[in-house]
Amino acid sequence: MSRFHKPSKVAALSGLSFQQLLLLAFLLIAGLLGASSLRAIFTLEQLMVQSRRGAAEAIQLNTSAQQLSARSQTLERAARQSLVLADAQLRRRFDEGAREALDILLRLESNGLPHEQAAQWRTHLAAVSELVDGPSALSLENERSVAAMFLEIDGLNAVIAQEVQDINTRRSNTLQDKIEASRREVTHQVVGVIVLALALALLLGIWLARPFKRLESAIRLLGENDFAQPVDIAGPVDIRRVGQQLEWLRVRLLELDSDKARFLRHVSHELKTPLASMREGVALLQDGVTGELSAGQREVVNILHQNTLLLQSEIEALLSFNAAAFEARQLRRTPTDLLALLEAQVEAQRLQWQARKLDVVVEGKPAVLQLDAEKMASAVGNLLSNAIRFSPPGGTIRIVLSHLADRIRVDFIDQGPGVDENDRSRIFEPFYRGVRQPEDAARGTGIGLSIVQEYLSAHGGRVELITNGSNTPFRIELPHAA
Repeated sequence: MSRFHKPSKVAALSGLSFQQLLLLAFLLIAGLLGASSLRAIFTLEQLMVQSRRGAAEAIQLNTSAQQLSARSQTLERAARQSLVLADAQLRRRFDEGAREALDILLRLESNGLPHEQAAQWRTHLAAVSELVDGPSALSLENERSVAAMFLEIDGLNAVIAQEVQDINTRRSNTLQDKIEASRREVTHQVVGVIVLALALALLLGIWLARPFKRLESAIRLLGENDFAQPVDIAGPVDIRRVGQQLEWLRVRLLELDSDKARFLRHVSHELKTPLASMREGVALLQDGVTGELSAGQREVVNILHQNTLLLQSEIEALLSFNAAAFEARQLRRTPTDLLALLEAQVEAQRLQWQARKLDVVVEGKPAVLQLDAEKMASAVGNLLSNAIRFSPPGGTIRIVLSHLADRIRVDFIDQGPGVDENDRSRIFEPFYRGVRQPEDAARGTGIGLSIVQEYLSAHGGRVELITNGSNTPFRIELPHAA
């Protein structure tokens, strides 16, 4: 039995571009706000219709109550004149007025007038009709009874008019309550939709920004020459395309880095053989194997000898840097006390700093980290050697280990001239030598600080030059959990 799986919504969204997703997000939020606005407009329109209808009904009730009172007066005149004059025309006018009054009363009753009051009014009108239809011999007596009856009808009209006012007041209050309830409902709805739209915008913003953070992280790793992690960016189709291009770039940079390392090894080894021959030939000339040299010839031979030694040191430095860059990617971490490692390096270079009559002080508390002890010792040794090289005779070198919230910091502080401002941006470049070189020291190779940077980056830390007035101490920082 085969099963068909529908593509998930996330996969469907991932098939869209960032621009399409952004437009979809805007449309979705606009749709929510638009639907809320339309609902509010519809509710407002309903309330307006009900308000107009209520006002019309109130006017109609008041008008009907006034008409009923006016018809009562007309009926009284017609009834009394009909009894006194015994005129058939006046009797018909009374009957017509009675029908109109009953219609008005029915209209009032249908609009909320209590049945008891309407029935009482009809009873009085029926009594008046019986008196009007009475024998002519009793006309004068019936006329007085009709007048008394209409006094009661006038009182009942006043009661009906008051009841109409009460009905209108109750309907107005009911409408006001309904308007207030609708206002609260619309307010809650609008606020809810706004909160939902903001939450949706925040979630969509976070979801859409996440691929860019991955891109930023991937670009940062490539910029730090960390090619170990493949670039795999999930998200919109155009962002994934950029991720694929970065992955291609990573592979290409990895190949170029490998080619560079292979090239350096080959060139270095190829240069060592003719260099050895040159050194041997210069040594033979210096020893006078080919004959006694004149003063000028010996001077030239000495120059050749010095330059072959310099060239040999440059080639060895090139090989050392290449080896350090390769080994930095292969760490053997073990729990290591960084303070003990610093003290061990100070002791290892005791002859160098004592020869320059320096004092070297290590400050701080023990800090056990997961480190490659050999490579970290090499980095610390290079920084200490650099401080010894540039410190004035009789000066002091301070190595300060500090515990911070999320990292360990080590500052190498000497009393040397510091790094020239023009050299600070390039101080960690391989084979770069600064302007300020000590006069009484041998010429450096320019790779020590580069090796320090390689080893610190491999440990997840960093090395930087701190500008502090005339001094420019070096600082290394390592995370607690490597």
